[in-house]
Amino acid sequence: MSHEIKPHMEVIGADGTHVGTVDRVENDRIKLTKADAGEGSHRGHHHFIPMALVAEVEGDKVRLSANADVAVSFEEEGDASPAS
Repeated sequence: MSHEIKPHMEVIGADGTHVGTVDRVENDRIKLTKADAGEGSHRGHHHFIPMALVAEVEGDKVRLSANADVAVSFEEEGDASPAS
């Protein structure tokens, strides 16, 4: 499914709420644009959503299997590496 995900697609939760915008797919994770980096100490960092949360790709949207508020709790900072 990662081959279907392209830059600038909107990432939405299962509830339809905006989570972020795809920068690119990296190491089985969706890298979000810095513009969607959030507030405070999170601002200006890339965040990543695990591909395991992707339910489907619908046109220009990536729909997650979790609601937006739950999905953001799975976000990883840009300097985090995937678990081995």
